[in-house]
Amino acid sequence: MNTGILTRQQLIDAVAVGQITPGPVLSTATFIGWQLNGFWGAIAATVGIFLPSFLLVSLLNPLIPRMRKSKVIAAFLDAINIASVAVIAAVCVEMGKDTLTDWRTVVIAVMSIVAVFYFRKMNSAFIVIGGALAGYLLTWI
Repeated sequence: MNTGILTRQQLIDAVAVGQITPGPVLSTATFIGWQLNGFWGAIAATVGIFLPSFLLVSLLNPLIPRMRKSKVIAAFLDAINIASVAVIAAVCVEMGKDTLTDWRTVVIAVMSIVAVFYFRKMNSAFIVIGGALAGYLLTWI
């Protein structure tokens, strides 16, 4: 079902591209810009993803230590961190519905989760490569 500008498959492809390149969110935004409007769309998306964060960091960086001293603002900042984790979890659940389609994809997902939590310092590229290898090997079963 297409409910936005990109199809679900294009969004999943964008996230996959982001996972195999440095800076997943940044690469995903650039890929989506490319999908929507080619080279200039990629440029606009890249500027659009970088510029606001650079401006916010440059404006707020001197204020954060003082803000952390306030109990109310510190609690608000902690809540923002928790909300970020919740959004990531919700996106994982929604994308899981579209990508965990058979027993093979479930096996790869479980192996990846185990690898992430057992080998905490492992580079995510190895998990992506391992998932690709497992996917290839599982096609023969």
